[in-house]
Amino acid sequence: MPQSPQPIGPSDASLSPRYAGIATFARLPRLEDVGHADIAVVGVPFDTGVSYRPGARFGPAHVREASRLLRPYNPVQDVEPFAAQQVVDAGDIVANPFSIEEAVGQIEAAARELGADGTRLVTIGGDHTIALPLLRAVAAKHGPVAVVHFDAHLDTWDTYFGAPITHGTPFRRASEEGLIDLTASLHIGIRGPLYSRQDLTDDARLGFAIIGAHEIETEGVAGVVTRMLARLGDRPVYVSVDIDVLDPAHAPGTGTPEAGGLTSRELLAILRAFGNVNLVGADVVEVAPAYDHAQITAVAASHVAYELISAMTPRPETAAV
Repeated sequence: MPQSPQPIGPSDASLSPRYAGIATFARLPRLEDVGHADIAVVGVPFDTGVSYRPGARFGPAHVREASRLLRPYNPVQDVEPFAAQQVVDAGDIVANPFSIEEAVGQIEAAARELGADGTRLVTIGGDHTIALPLLRAVAAKHGPVAVVHFDAHLDTWDTYFGAPITHGTPFRRASEEGLIDLTASLHIGIRGPLYSRQDLTDDARLGFAIIGAHEIETEGVAGVVTRMLARLGDRPVYVSVDIDVLDPAHAPGTGTPEAGGLTSRELLAILRAFGNVNLVGADVVEVAPAYDHAQITAVAASHVAYELISAMTPRPETAAV
């Protein structure tokens, strides 16, 4: 049986300074230089769906810049994500900044094309609108998926100013379209004021359970992980991380900040649990560089993506199967 070619990893930081050259994610090779990938990091510089502070269209470049310091071995997960599989930077998906409807179609088509040969995507936004077309592409391959949504906000509202597709509505549309598993999906990190109690009633009807930010304080990370894994079971899982799930102290560079959020340490610890599930895709969104300071938000987002890629990495017991 022919052996797979050895994965091409990041450029060697001992030969070329991390701050030199084109800023691909984690200094990984570009897709066009490799030809095939098990995992592709792809940007979607789109923020036409925001309802408050704009700027997430510049998120992919900002996160890539901060990711230069990432290294090839993840000691907590005990994996070498770039050596065990081919991971690439697939560049950016072009999305029309003047038409949400056209942009959503472009994103879905590009995600389907990138994933056609089995490549899993870790997408950097962009605002949370992009989760809808990404879920359409994933569900076309896997059927309804269990969505784990890390966010300060539910994002299951109906419309904004009559617009059905915005960064506050993707998971309502996804539920209505049958893209998500209604028995296994959940939000983590929800906090802050809502419009009314009806928001929670609607959210439950759409198929989501909630682990609020305040519950992480009382239950701890281990308790949250136990509840999360029990709900997911063995279903295919899609993870969507709005960086505003973090407290503004840990992620000031975002469009709709809310006090009382997770620490970056808590978020990364929870994400590591996805190494035990069938993780079929992920995104990290809503990084808005104009409100960031000293790359605090971008550094956090780059580590979020790194932990998700690490969670997708075959473990020794699965690699031999």
